[in-house]
Amino acid sequence: MVSRPGSPYEQQLSDFRLTYSKAGSVTSIVLVLAGFGLDYFSYPERLLEFSLLRVFVALLTLGVFFVLFTPFGRSNVRMLTMLWLLLPQIMIAWMIFVTDGAGSIYFVGLHLALYAVGIILPITFFEGVGFGVLTLGLYVAACVLHPGTTDDTSRLVTNSLFILFSAAASAVCTWFNEKARIRLFSLQHEVLEKNASLHEINATLAEVKGQLIQREKMAAIGTLSAGLLHELNNPVNYSLMAIDMGLTCPGVEGDAMLKESLGDAREGMQRIQNIVSDLKTFAYQKPGQDAQRPFLLGNALRSALRLAGYELNGIDVPVELPQDTHVLGDEPAIIGVLINLLSNAAHALQAARREQPRISVTVAPHGPRLQVKVRDNGTGIAPENIGRVFEPFFTTRDVGAGLGLGLSVSYGIVQRHGGTLSVDSEPGAWTEFTFDLPRPP
Repeated sequence: MVSRPGSPYEQQLSDFRLTYSKAGSVTSIVLVLAGFGLDYFSYPERLLEFSLLRVFVALLTLGVFFVLFTPFGRSNVRMLTMLWLLLPQIMIAWMIFVTDGAGSIYFVGLHLALYAVGIILPITFFEGVGFGVLTLGLYVAACVLHPGTTDDTSRLVTNSLFILFSAAASAVCTWFNEKARIRLFSLQHEVLEKNASLHEINATLAEVKGQLIQREKMAAIGTLSAGLLHELNNPVNYSLMAIDMGLTCPGVEGDAMLKESLGDAREGMQRIQNIVSDLKTFAYQKPGQDAQRPFLLGNALRSALRLAGYELNGIDVPVELPQDTHVLGDEPAIIGVLINLLSNAAHALQAARREQPRISVTVAPHGPRLQVKVRDNGTGIAPENIGRVFEPFFTTRDVGAGLGLGLSVSYGIVQRHGGTLSVDSEPGAWTEFTFDLPRPP
C-alpha cells in the first residue's frame, strides 16, 4: 500500500501526527526546562544566561502547542512539528558555540533529539533525513564559528560522524515506522472491508432465511391440505348427493321452507368444495415439478379471493379481467402473491377505517404480458418506508402481527417470472401494487 496525498492513510495519519505533536511539544518543554540542572553543574557561570534562553525556547514551544489546536495548526501540523523540533536543536547549537565548541558536552543533546524523533514521532522518512541534516549543519556551524575549534579538528570530525550515524539510525527507524503504520492501516482497511462484506452476507442470509420460513409455511399448508382433501372430499360429495336427492323428492316442492333450507345447505357444501379445490393447488404442487405451466389468471384470482375471504369481509372488491387471462407460470405461487397483496390491503383498510373500503383488482394486457394492479384506499405508505416495503422482516404492524416476509417473498416470486413487483402510494389516500406475468406463446 502506497501513501498518497489525500489518501485515507494520510487523513488518518494527520490526526495521529497532530496528537503526537501536541504530546511531543509538551515533552520538549519539560526536557528543555529540566536542563537547568545540567547548566548548573556544567557551566555555572552561564546559569542565568542559559536559564533565560531555556525559558524563551519553552515559551516559543508552548506557543506552537497552542497553535496546534487551531484550524491553521491542524492543517499545518507537519510544518509546526518540524518548527518545535528545531527550536531545542538551535538552542543547543548556540550553547555549544558559546561554551567549548567541539569539546562541549551539549552535543549529546543533539543525539537524544535525533533518536527520540526517529523512534517516537510519526514523521516521514524524508522529514527524518532533513531533520538529521539540519542538526548536523547546526553542530558543524556552531563548532566552526567557535574560536579555537581549528585546533581540535579531530574531535569535530569524530562528533560530526557520531551525529551523522545517529541521523542515519533515526532515518532508518523513521522509514520502518512509516512502513509499519502503512501496513497497520492496510490491515485495518482490510478488516473494515471484510466486516462490510460479512454484513452483506448476513443480510443475504437473513433474506434467504425469511424465504425458507415462508416456504416452510406454504409446505405446511400443502401437507395439511393433502390430509384434509381425503377427509373432506368424500363426506362433502355424499352430502351433496344426499341434498340433490332430497331436492328431487315430491314433498319438497310443497314446502318452501324445506326447499330453501336444502338450497342453503347445498350452497354451503359447494363453498366447502371450492375451498378444498383451492387448497389442492397448494397440496399437489411438489418441488421439482415444472412450475412454468399455462393457467388461467382469472381462476387463480378467484381462488385467492375465496382464501382471503375472511379478511375481505365488508370490503368492496371490484375485479376487471380481459377475455383471455391465460398466463405462464407457477399457479400456486401466484395465488400466494395475490393473497398477500389482498391481505395487506385489507389490513391497511382496517387501519384507515374508511366508510367505503375498496380494493380494486385490474388485469389488463401489457405487451406480451398481463399486468395486475391491486389498489386500496387505505392509509397509504409513508415516504420514508416506501423504499423498504420489500425488505425481509420489515413491517409496520404491531409486534407479533407479522414477520415482514410476505412482500419480500412475493417480490422474489414475481422476479422469478421475469417481472417486477412495484409499489406506488399517496400517504393517507391509497396504495397500488403492480406486477406482470408472461403469456403463453
